[in-house]
Amino acid sequence: MKTKIKYLRQEMGITQKNLAEEVGVSRQTINALENGKYNPSLIVAYKITKLLNKKHIEEVFLFEDEESD
Repeated sequence: MKTKIKYLRQEMGITQKNLAEEVGVSRQTINALENGKYNPSLIVAYKITKLLNKKHIEEVFLFEDEESD
């Protein structure tokens, strides 16, 4: 899953560590989210969205349709 976390976080002057502490996850989790290597739980996605001052999860997380063969 792609996200806008890094862009939005940097725009607000928030470090990975600070965001992680506010959300209740590790800095490595934020890094994995930013690099598309981890799909968050709905609760984590919601917390990140609110901390980045967005109203909708879709403003932060870009859901990609999985193609089936």
